[in-house]
Amino acid sequence: MDAEHNATLTEPGPVDSQAGGLVRRVVGFDVGDRRIGVAVSDPLGFTAQPLFTLHRTGGKGGHHAEMKSIARVLRKHGVVEAVVGNPLYMSGDQSPQAAKAQEFAEELRAQFGLVVHLWDERLTTTEAHRHLDAGGHAAGRERKQIIDQVAAVLILQSFLDARANQAARTAQE
Repeated sequence: MDAEHNATLTEPGPVDSQAGGLVRRVVGFDVGDRRIGVAVSDPLGFTAQPLFTLHRTGGKGGHHAEMKSIARVLRKHGVVEAVVGNPLYMSGDQSPQAAKAQEFAEELRAQFGLVVHLWDERLTTTEAHRHLDAGGHAAGRERKQIIDQVAAVLILQSFLDARANQAARTAQE
C-alpha cells in the first residue's frame, strides 16, 4: 500500500444474518465547511456509490442535526466502518481543513464506535470536476449539488481498491 494513504486497513467482521455472509458496508465522507458528501459501499465492500450531500447548517442545533442524519445512514446501510477524506497539502503537511476532517473522524469514532480511517484525498476534488466535465454536467448550481458526493465516491473507492489490493497481495504470500 502506498505510504501516502495514511490509513491502516483492517477487515470488518460483522455478519449479516439475512444474507448469511459478511457485510462490509463502508461509508465515505468528503467533509467541507458548508457541505459533506456521503457515499456508501456495496454490501461486499467492492464499489462505492453516492448517497447524498449533507448541507451543514451551523448555528445552534445544526451540528446535532448533522449527527442525527449520519446516524440514520449508518443504521439504514449497516455501516461497519467509515473513511474520511484527509485534505493534506501537496507537500503532505496538514492543512487547516485536514484538522477539521480529523476532528469529524474523531467524533464519528466517539459517537458511533466506528472504525474510522483518514484517507489522503489530495486532488480528489480536481478529479471529481474532471468526471463531471466528462459526463457533461454543467457548472453552477447543479454541480454544487453533486460535487461533494462525487468526491466522497472517489475517496471511498480509492480506499476500497487499496484494501482489495492489499488482500490480494496477502493471499499471494
